[in-house]
Amino acid sequence: MKSKSKENKLNKLNKLNKLTNKNGKKLKVLFVHQNFPGQFKHLAPALVNLGCDVLAMPLRQTSGVPAGIWNGVKIIPYDISRSSTPNIHPWAIDFESKIIRAEGLFNAALNLRNKQNYQPDIIISHYGWGESLLLKQVWSNAKLGVYCEFFYDADGPENNFDAEFSNPQNFSIEQERCRLYFKNLHSFLTFQNNNADLGICPTFWQRSTFPQEYQQKISVIHEGIDTNFLRPNPNVKIKLSENLTLQKSDEIITFVNRNLEPSRGYHIFMRCLPELLKRRPNAHILIVGGDKVSYGAAPSPEKYGKNSWKNIFINEVRPQISDQNWQRVHFLGNVPYQNFIGILQISSVHIYLTYPFVLSWSLLEAMSCGAAIVTSDTEPLREVIKDNETGKMVNFFDKTTLINTICHLLDNPQERQRLGENARQFAINNYDLQSVCLPKQIQWVKTLAEL
Repeated sequence: MKSKSKENKLNKLNKLNKLTNKNGKKLKVLFVHQNFPGQFKHLAPALVNLGCDVLAMPLRQTSGVPAGIWNGVKIIPYDISRSSTPNIHPWAIDFESKIIRAEGLFNAALNLRNKQNYQPDIIISHYGWGESLLLKQVWSNAKLGVYCEFFYDADGPENNFDAEFSNPQNFSIEQERCRLYFKNLHSFLTFQNNNADLGICPTFWQRSTFPQEYQQKISVIHEGIDTNFLRPNPNVKIKLSENLTLQKSDEIITFVNRNLEPSRGYHIFMRCLPELLKRRPNAHILIVGGDKVSYGAAPSPEKYGKNSWKNIFINEVRPQISDQNWQRVHFLGNVPYQNFIGILQISSVHIYLTYPFVLSWSLLEAMSCGAAIVTSDTEPLREVIKDNETGKMVNFFDKTTLINTICHLLDNPQERQRLGENARQFAINNYDLQSVCLPKQIQWVKTLAEL
């Protein structure tokens, strides 16, 4: 049985660790994310553990969690009542969809305020879908913190990065500036008219895409990865079929996208396969990802018909690959997370390519698992991959160097081990959830609450 003095010390410690509002009461935190929990999957439960009253309002049709309680977070989904207007001006489509979401959340928020007298102290929102545009009309005294993923710029390095898909004959930089001006309207409203109090962004480069006056409000803090869970496992095995089980001693090349599309270099990797399979007769290629579109444009129906990007590039390279070699190419689709981690742990060489755009969690997860990584020499990868230290970097479009680099690493297990160990240590030092990122996120929340 604990002594009273020890109990008092424990109570004081717990009280010190609790987050409260300016009146010393429970801090009420509202999360807004159409796909909740999204980037808040660690922060929201952590705030519950710190004594906060945490509520989340996702879009019912797309939320990752249903109404009810999730890890101590009360989930109240909102609905939208209409779809986009047929034949609307193409520059207005994106903003109208944001208005529709904003209206849906506004109505749900108004109902929550009027019927349940709910008054959040702070609102934390991924504002990219427009949902939080009208929340200050409901809760004018709440502090608003926004997750800042990307600010589109017609003159930025991400635009027309890949000439193959930029359609230069029909491209007008002036028209593109106009289109992106309207695409960024929700950012202007959020930071200026909607008075976002603070922002949070996962990488310095992503923050740099925002206007300078917005950057002053944005802290760079990554969501973090669980490096204790995401760790090397030499005993892992992956069963692909009744006749094929792969293990760490096999030669395995991995490639991961949320969806297989050019913005993540899928076309570049696929075009490497004919030569790569010839040079590596024992290698298996594991490709993870869906056949939809996450970031870039969908394939042009006029040019490609109804084909997905996945099938477009399969059809392009398949005639160059023998039936025997093609049996070593495995499209795994979207896999359960535990299986996904096993794929990273079993990888001999992991490939990550991207346009200058947002950084994928999968790269940091691969680093934490100790994979030997080859990436494109593009932003924001330069923040996490130091060439020849935590991985190898190659020009995004240089297929020959990519193939040679992969083959070199496959021939040099000690080099793979060195890069993998360095990558894991870098992930632990800079992106560990518990020791680095979550404490910074919580401090960011404290700062927001104290404004």
